[in-house]
Amino acid sequence: MELAMAAGELKTVVNRLRRAQGQIAGVIGMIEEGRDCEEVVTQLAAASRALDRAGFAIIATGLQRCLSDGDTAAPEDREQMRARLEKLFLSLA
Repeated sequence: MELAMAAGELKTVVNRLRRAQGQIAGVIGMIEEGRDCEEVVTQLAAASRALDRAGFAIIATGLQRCLSDGDTAAPEDREQMRARLEKLFLSLA
């Protein structure tokens, strides 16, 4: 399954991933500085949510494509696509 996203969707996903990247760098710095455990975990949870949101946005694009292509696809292809999207979705759950 190719990752075909509109420019706006792609920008949103990339921004979320960059935000997570910054948060992870911050978490590493906090650990190295010996910061409070609660602060570290809070920032780590925020980074995790940002990654999850990016993943769900990518999967949603796949679902949208699957739905729009579903009318023209053979039943076997639709089932295969559904199974692949389900596997991707569950990998983030």
